[in-house]
Amino acid sequence: MQFYELRKLIKQAISEDDFQTSCDRIQEVIFGLDKNGFIPIIAEIGSIPEDIEHDSSEEKLYTKVSDIILAKCFLELGLKANVLKERANCADVIAQSVFHNYSLVADAKAFRLSRTAKNQKDFKVESMVHWKGVNDYSVLCCPYFQYPKIKSQIYGQALNGNVLLFSWEYFSMLLECNVKETVNYSLENLWNMSAVISETTTIQDKNLCFLNKQNNYIKNMLNYSDAEFEKALNIFKQEIINRGEEEINYWQTKIKVIKNYSREEAIEMLIKSLKLNEKINSINSYINQLRGQYVHR
Repeated sequence: MQFYELRKLIKQAISEDDFQTSCDRIQEVIFGLDKNGFIPIIAEIGSIPEDIEHDSSEEKLYTKVSDIILAKCFLELGLKANVLKERANCADVIAQSVFHNYSLVADAKAFRLSRTAKNQKDFKVESMVHWKGVNDYSVLCCPYFQYPKIKSQIYGQALNGNVLLFSWEYFSMLLECNVKETVNYSLENLWNMSAVISETTTIQDKNLCFLNKQNNYIKNMLNYSDAEFEKALNIFKQEIINRGEEEINYWQTKIKVIKNYSREEAIEMLIKSLKLNEKINSINSYINQLRGQYVHR
């Protein structure tokens, strides 16, 4: 499956079914893909398309699809995995080893390319520590190039709480190289990588980016040379550049359309975009409640 086919499936599902039916329908399709049909959509799911309206039903479905893809990644690696339907105060996915005695929780992240300003709360690393519960490990999956490049509190939080800062690109590499857990081969050390890195990290350096250390582990695991690993990352980087150019074209087309609006259309659009009527309705609702509760002396 190509990413544009997944996008078409999401748009079709959200227009025809209720939310849970849409999720079930898309999960059935994604879980039914063989590995070669699944790999092309892994790295792209981390970038939310600009034509999906913010806070819309389609965006919520897209986010749930990223959970489904994360669960499918674990399945392809030989683990059992389920997408959790509860969204409040819990992780997105739970996975268990078939052959080895461990389990993990995982959380999927996707960001818009137009949203560059992110802080540590966007990654919810500390929440992942609490969501782990009785499970052994906690895995956060983000777009590789969206992680802070030099320094961030998320690195110290990950080391303190043993949260693995993983990526869609890492998953893609593992599956491309046919990595799979078996009775004789455990992936447990992979999920425990932050604990290993923390052993050689000083308190002074705990908030520094440690992705290069993870990269070294992945390289050794896949028997990649430095050049081969860099080549793989550059391929992902080029795919993001291509997506970025598509998203720019989308907004440039929008600008052309807006420039052709009449004065009345432009005013109506501005009122709608600022959600002015919604704000008025919210205030009215609140003060009407107060009117009903007015105390007469």
